[in-house]
Formats: sequence, C-alpha cells, structure tokens
Amino acid sequence: MCGAELKSLPDGVQRVAQVLQQKNHPHAPVMLHDAARTAQQAADALGVAVGQIAKSIIFRRKSDGAAVLVIASGDRRVDEKKVDAIVGKTGRADAEFVKEKTGFSIGGVSPIAHAEAPVTLIDRELFRFEEIWAAAGHPHGVFRLRPQDLERLTGAPVADVARE
Repeated sequence: MCGAELKSLPDGVQRVAQVLQQKNHPHAPVMLHDAARTAQQAADALGVAVGQIAKSIIFRRKSDGAAVLVIASGDRRVDEKKVDAIVGKTGRADAEFVKEKTGFSIGGVSPIAHAEAPVTLIDRELFRFEEIWAAAGHPHGVFRLRPQDLERLTGAPVADVARE
C-alpha cells in the first residue's frame, strides 16, 4: 500500500496498516463488505474456520488500571482465572475503557497499533492453524497472518488462557 491508498481507510485501519508496513508484514488490511464484530461473522465473511479468527479481548487489570489484551482463538472462550494467574487480577473493561486505552471500538480491536501498549497474551490455541485473521482497527477491517507473526508483531508471550 502506498500513502494515497491509506488515506481512504478509516483512522484505526490506517494505524494498523502503518504498523504492518513498518514491521514488513506481507499482508495489508482488507475491508470486508459486512461488519465482522464477532469471530463467527468474520469467519463467515472470510470463508475460514471460526478458530482461525484471532479475537482481541480487553480486560482491565485491577492493581493499576492497565489494559490487558488477550488474543484468543475465535472458537475458544478465555478462562479469566488463567489470565489472572499470569497478569494479576483483572475485571471487565467497558466500551469507554477499551476506546481510551486501545484507540479502537469494540468489534474492531486490533492486536497491534494501540493508543497505549497493553499487557498482552497470545492464546496457544491459535497455533493449531497455519493461517489466522485479526481485526484491523475497524469492524469491517481484517488482516491475514500466521500465529508466529502475532509473536513477532506484539512481542507477547504465548500462554494457555483458553477454557478446557
């Protein structure tokens, strides 16, 4: 993508595209015709398994109010007790907190290009797949990557955070 193409994208998608370019990621964000606010909607739009959707879930760490980002496989539920054991006690994050800390609205939270760097964990269940898709900063925006790319792009550890 060149600069002119980026200007036509929503602000959040532009931020994600810039980070992807800076980190030499081979796949630019794409805009879907329909919103993909849920993992199932994204999977349906892309024609992939719901587990291939890397959903970004934000929690609020109680000790310091930090945003905790869990990037989880779309077909798994996050076990909050497992997350708490790694990062400290967390609680739910409301839409205002998510927007303030990430710069993205719920339904379009990307794993990268956050307003403030979150504490991040990557669900090991994503590694069942060769290719995954993540939100690109907007409910219609997504980008393609491999689970290993998430580690490189975020610098986050891989953890067991899914419910049994």
